[in-house]
Amino acid sequence: MELLLIRHALPVRRELEEGAADPELSEAGHAQAQHLADYLASEELHAIYASPMKRAQQTAAPLADRLNLKVTLVDGVAEFDRNSSEYVPVEELKASNDPRWQQMLDNNWDGRDETQEEFGRRVHGALETIIGQHSGQNVAVVCHGGVINSYLARVLGTPESSGFFYPNYTSIHRVVAARTGQRQIVTINETSHLRGTGLPIGLYGG
Repeated sequence: MELLLIRHALPVRRELEEGAADPELSEAGHAQAQHLADYLASEELHAIYASPMKRAQQTAAPLADRLNLKVTLVDGVAEFDRNSSEYVPVEELKASNDPRWQQMLDNNWDGRDETQEEFGRRVHGALETIIGQHSGQNVAVVCHGGVINSYLARVLGTPESSGFFYPNYTSIHRVVAARTGQRQIVTINETSHLRGTGLPIGLYGG
Protein backbone atom coordinates (compact mmCIF):
# COMPACT_ATOMS: atom_id res chain seq x y z
CA MET A 1 0.00 0.00 0.00
CA GLU A 2 1.03 3.64 -0.38
CA LEU A 3 0.89 5.90 2.65
CA LEU A 4 0.81 9.66 2.02
CA LEU A 5 1.89 11.64 5.07
CA ILE A 6 0.80 15.25 4.59
CA ARG A 7 1.77 18.15 6.81
CA HIS A 8 -1.02 20.60 7.64
CA ALA A 9 -1.26 24.02 5.98
CA LEU A 10 -0.19 27.31 7.60
CA PRO A 11 -2.09 28.09 10.82
CA VAL A 12 -2.58 31.42 12.56
CA ARG A 13 -0.30 32.44 15.42
CA ARG A 14 -1.89 31.89 18.82
CA GLU A 15 -0.45 32.47 22.28
CA LEU A 16 -2.70 31.94 25.30
CA GLU A 17 -2.24 32.35 29.04
CA GLU A 18 -3.68 28.88 29.60
CA GLY A 19 -5.36 26.08 27.68
CA ALA A 20 -4.37 24.47 24.40
CA ALA A 21 -3.74 26.90 21.54
CA ASP A 22 -4.86 24.47 18.78
CA PRO A 23 -4.97 27.18 16.08
CA GLU A 24 -7.08 27.09 12.94
CA LEU A 25 -5.69 27.71 9.45
CA SER A 26 -4.78 31.18 8.28
CA GLU A 27 -6.19 32.62 5.06
CA ALA A 28 -3.03 31.48 3.26
CA GLY A 29 -3.40 28.07 4.88
CA HIS A 30 -6.90 27.58 3.50
CA ALA A 31 -5.57 28.47 0.04
CA GLN A 32 -2.72 25.97 0.45
CA ALA A 33 -5.20 23.26 1.43
CA GLN A 34 -7.23 23.93 -1.70
CA HIS A 35 -4.15 23.64 -3.92
CA LEU A 36 -3.33 20.37 -2.19
CA ALA A 37 -6.82 19.07 -2.96
CA ASP A 38 -6.51 20.11 -6.62
CA TYR A 39 -3.13 18.39 -6.87
CA LEU A 40 -4.30 15.07 -5.41
CA ALA A 41 -7.74 15.08 -7.03
CA SER A 42 -6.62 12.82 -9.87
CA GLU A 43 -5.07 10.22 -7.57
CA GLU A 44 -6.90 7.16 -6.32
CA LEU A 45 -7.15 7.50 -2.55
CA HIS A 46 -9.17 4.99 -0.59
CA ALA A 47 -9.18 6.71 2.80
CA ILE A 48 -8.22 9.98 4.48
CA TYR A 49 -7.12 10.23 8.10
CA ALA A 50 -6.23 13.32 10.11
CA SER A 51 -4.95 14.42 13.46
CA PRO A 52 -7.74 15.79 15.68
CA MET A 53 -5.99 19.18 15.80
CA LYS A 54 -7.84 21.93 13.92
CA ARG A 55 -5.06 22.73 11.48
CA ALA A 56 -4.92 19.12 10.30
CA GLN A 57 -8.70 18.68 10.05
CA GLN A 58 -9.10 21.90 8.07
CA THR A 59 -6.27 20.90 5.71
CA ALA A 60 -7.88 17.52 5.05
CA ALA A 61 -11.39 18.88 4.46
CA PRO A 62 -11.01 20.20 0.85
CA LEU A 63 -9.35 16.95 -0.27
CA ALA A 64 -12.08 14.87 1.36
CA ASP A 65 -14.77 16.97 -0.30
CA ARG A 66 -13.06 16.68 -3.67
CA LEU A 67 -12.81 12.89 -3.45
CA ASN A 68 -16.11 12.36 -1.64
CA LEU A 69 -14.40 10.65 1.28
CA LYS A 70 -14.89 11.15 4.99
CA VAL A 71 -12.03 12.17 7.27
CA THR A 72 -11.31 9.74 10.10
CA LEU A 73 -9.62 11.35 13.11
CA VAL A 74 -6.74 9.51 14.77
CA ASP A 75 -5.47 10.77 18.10
CA GLY A 76 -2.20 8.88 17.64
CA VAL A 77 -1.00 11.29 14.93
CA ALA A 78 -1.56 14.46 16.97
CA GLU A 79 1.55 16.64 17.35
CA PHE A 80 3.81 16.48 20.40
CA ASP A 81 2.75 20.02 21.41
CA ARG A 82 -0.97 19.36 21.22
CA ASN A 83 -1.56 20.71 24.72
CA SER A 84 0.78 23.70 24.42
CA SER A 85 -0.75 27.11 25.12
CA GLU A 86 1.07 28.66 22.17
CA TYR A 87 1.61 28.08 18.48
CA VAL A 88 3.98 30.30 16.53
CA PRO A 89 4.84 29.38 12.92
CA VAL A 90 8.47 28.32 12.84
CA GLU A 91 9.28 30.89 10.14
CA GLU A 92 8.37 33.66 12.59
CA LEU A 93 10.52 32.08 15.31
CA LYS A 94 13.51 31.90 12.99
CA ALA A 95 13.05 35.41 11.57
CA SER A 96 12.99 36.98 15.05
CA ASN A 97 15.74 34.70 16.42
CA ASP A 98 13.30 33.65 19.12
CA PRO A 99 14.89 31.38 21.79
CA ARG A 100 12.21 28.82 20.96
CA TRP A 101 13.80 28.44 17.50
CA GLN A 102 17.02 27.23 19.10
CA GLN A 103 15.02 24.94 21.39
CA MET A 104 13.47 23.38 18.31
CA LEU A 105 16.87 22.89 16.69
CA ASP A 106 18.08 21.25 19.89
CA ASN A 107 15.01 19.01 19.99
CA ASN A 108 14.15 20.50 23.40
CA TRP A 109 10.77 22.06 22.71
CA ASP A 110 8.68 23.21 25.67
CA GLY A 111 5.13 21.94 25.93
CA ARG A 112 5.84 18.24 25.51
CA ASP A 113 3.66 15.89 27.53
CA GLU A 114 5.65 12.81 26.57
CA THR A 115 9.25 11.86 25.90
CA GLN A 116 10.58 11.51 22.37
CA GLU A 117 10.47 7.75 22.81
CA GLU A 118 6.85 7.80 23.96
CA PHE A 119 5.91 10.11 21.11
CA GLY A 120 7.66 7.85 18.60
CA ARG A 121 5.87 4.76 19.88
CA ARG A 122 2.51 6.51 19.71
CA VAL A 123 3.07 7.75 16.16
CA HIS A 124 4.51 4.48 14.87
CA GLY A 125 1.71 2.45 16.43
CA ALA A 126 -1.00 4.66 14.95
CA LEU A 127 0.46 4.68 11.45
CA GLU A 128 1.19 0.98 11.42
CA THR A 129 -2.41 0.33 12.48
CA ILE A 130 -3.63 2.40 9.52
CA ILE A 131 -1.29 0.52 7.19
CA GLY A 132 -2.59 -2.79 8.47
CA GLN A 133 -6.18 -1.77 7.74
CA HIS A 134 -5.52 -0.79 4.10
CA SER A 135 -3.53 -3.52 2.40
CA GLY A 136 -3.19 -2.79 -1.32
CA GLN A 137 -4.74 0.67 -1.02
CA ASN A 138 -3.63 4.32 -1.06
CA VAL A 139 -4.20 6.31 2.11
CA ALA A 140 -3.56 9.94 3.09
CA VAL A 141 -2.83 10.97 6.66
CA VAL A 142 -2.87 14.72 7.34
CA CYS A 143 -0.73 15.35 10.38
CA HIS A 144 2.24 17.36 11.62
CA GLY A 145 5.94 17.98 11.14
CA GLY A 146 6.96 16.14 14.28
CA VAL A 147 4.86 13.12 13.34
CA ILE A 148 6.37 12.96 9.85
CA ASN A 149 9.89 13.40 11.24
CA SER A 150 9.42 10.60 13.74
CA TYR A 151 7.97 8.05 11.33
CA LEU A 152 10.38 8.70 8.46
CA ALA A 153 13.35 8.58 10.82
CA ARG A 154 12.19 5.16 11.97
CA VAL A 155 11.83 3.96 8.38
CA LEU A 156 15.37 5.18 7.65
CA GLY A 157 16.73 3.67 10.84
CA THR A 158 18.07 7.00 12.13
CA PRO A 159 17.59 8.47 15.63
CA GLU A 160 14.06 9.81 15.96
CA SER A 161 13.81 13.58 16.36
CA SER A 162 11.17 16.24 15.80
CA GLY A 163 13.83 18.34 14.04
CA PHE A 164 15.45 15.72 11.81
CA PHE A 165 14.28 17.68 8.75
CA TYR A 166 11.70 20.35 7.95
CA PRO A 167 8.44 19.36 6.20
CA ASN A 168 6.93 22.31 4.34
CA TYR A 169 3.26 23.26 4.55
CA THR A 170 0.97 20.73 2.82
CA SER A 171 4.08 18.78 1.81
CA ILE A 172 3.50 15.15 0.81
CA HIS A 173 5.77 12.32 1.95
CA ARG A 174 5.09 8.97 0.28
CA VAL A 175 5.91 5.63 1.87
CA VAL A 176 5.29 2.25 0.25
CA ALA A 177 4.44 -0.33 2.90
CA ALA A 178 4.71 -4.02 2.01
CA ARG A 179 2.88 -6.86 3.74
CA THR A 180 6.29 -8.26 4.66
CA GLY A 181 6.91 -5.26 6.91
CA GLN A 182 9.29 -3.52 4.53
CA ARG A 183 8.86 0.26 4.33
CA GLN A 184 10.33 2.37 1.51
CA ILE A 185 10.28 6.15 1.20
CA VAL A 186 9.28 7.28 -2.29
CA THR A 187 9.17 11.07 -1.93
CA ILE A 188 9.93 13.68 0.75
CA ASN A 189 8.65 17.27 0.85
CA GLU A 190 6.61 17.07 -2.34
CA THR A 191 5.29 20.64 -2.76
CA SER A 192 4.98 21.26 -6.49
CA HIS A 193 1.32 22.21 -5.96
CA LEU A 194 2.45 25.42 -4.20
CA ARG A 195 5.09 26.47 -6.71
CA GLY A 196 4.17 29.68 -8.49
CA THR A 197 1.12 30.33 -6.29
CA GLY A 198 2.73 33.12 -4.27
CA LEU A 199 1.73 31.28 -1.10
CA PRO A 200 4.27 30.57 1.62
CA ILE A 201 5.78 27.11 1.39
CA GLY A 202 7.80 26.98 4.59
CA LEU A 203 11.34 27.55 5.73
CA TYR A 204 12.77 26.42 2.41
CA GLY A 205 11.50 26.81 -1.11
CA GLY A 206 9.62 30.12 -0.89
